[in-house]
Amino acid sequence: MSNTPESKVLRACLKFLEDMGFYAWRNGVGAIQIRPGQFYRFGKPGSSDILGVLPGGKVLAVECKADKGRLSDIQKEFLKAVESLGGVVVVARSTKDIEKILCERGYLKTGILNFGE
Repeated sequence: MSNTPESKVLRACLKFLEDMGFYAWRNGVGAIQIRPGQFYRFGKPGSSDILGVLPGGKVLAVECKADKGRLSDIQKEFLKAVESLGGVVVVARSTKDIEKILCERGYLKTGILNFGE
């Protein structure tokens, strides 16, 4: 994983979810060249950086962004689809964004920690 501001947010969010005992993983989307002019594509375009399953079976979709990062239209569509089907979505610029949503939804107790960035 690179060392961009967005990748730092992603690593911090994955660690936060792991430390809190949630079942979540890095969701890769992209393509690799397998021979000249031929690519193998993987993942669903627009799907979130982190996916997981919350207690009770709800899907968690976390899109990690740097401070000034913006969602693409396809990312917005993915998050809207997950939310419309009852999933929990977060656009995370820090772990505090995940903590806030999970507290609001009753998956964490408010103020249980002041998690570092």
